[in-house]
Amino acid sequence: MSSNIIHDADGSPSRIVLSEPTGSTAEVLFHGGQVVSWKNERREELLFRINKTLWKPPKAIRGGIPISFPQFGSFGSLERHGFARNRVWSLDDSPSPLPAANSQSTVDLILKSTEEDLKIWPHRFEVRLRVSLAAGKLTLIPRVRNIDNKPFSFTISLRNYLSVSDISEVRVEGLETLDYFDNLQQRERYTEQADAITFDSEIDRVYLSTPKKIAIIDHEKKRTYVIQKEGMLDAVVWNPWDKKAKSLPDLGDEDYKKMLCVDSAAVETPIVLKPSEEWKGRQELSTVSSSYCSGQLDPRKVLYGLA
Repeated sequence: MSSNIIHDADGSPSRIVLSEPTGSTAEVLFHGGQVVSWKNERREELLFRINKTLWKPPKAIRGGIPISFPQFGSFGSLERHGFARNRVWSLDDSPSPLPAANSQSTVDLILKSTEEDLKIWPHRFEVRLRVSLAAGKLTLIPRVRNIDNKPFSFTISLRNYLSVSDISEVRVEGLETLDYFDNLQQRERYTEQADAITFDSEIDRVYLSTPKKIAIIDHEKKRTYVIQKEGMLDAVVWNPWDKKAKSLPDLGDEDYKKMLCVDSAAVETPIVLKPSEEWKGRQELSTVSSSYCSGQLDPRKVLYGLA
């Protein structure tokens, strides 16, 4: 287990690379506290990430796992997806009360409110993020502490840009029968009728009161991503499809075919913290080799832990 800090030419730390004995790695930027790479033991990239030439700092790079805080999307008055993903985070030397992670490759980051932040969001806070890498597994533990003298509320998400073979060959299991807000229909509320979510056009939905486990099945790659989450009741499913992709300056015209976002989020009911209170969430991403088409994977076993 190891972690290695990479510095820019001016000597400032730019990113941390985590690695573990089977050969898998993860890369975390100080900019945004953003995971931008997660590779398995075969060095296959599991997260989607745009071509770096399209990135225009100080904005967050599109891809990986950016954090939306203190606002998800445009569900509020701040800039879309909040400001945490556009700030520079620091190493957290005192991640208490989380125990020391001796058996995993781990990094702890922290973001503290600045005077500039207080001008646009008048609440003093600390956001902590632990990123841990193990064989076949990437775990993120976000925490938010109110260090102000008055309560505040926030929404938050971990946006998982998953790398897929072809979006038309992907299905999402675990969100069937649930209510969702459709952001393409002025946030009208609907109920999911399909047995699984499949993709043939743009989708931007916030699924409500979701289970702790969601499976994303990639038929062509014979791979299933499993998201297990705590503290974030909602799940966002997004793919821009062809027309929207062409309108996004930091996304290639064909990139939508190779990506799918399934977020762990707290959107419908904002989280309220009293002074000195802390909220903690948890997300575990793992992969399962599978071939749903040949019946080797029963998605219900993945979802309900019966495998």
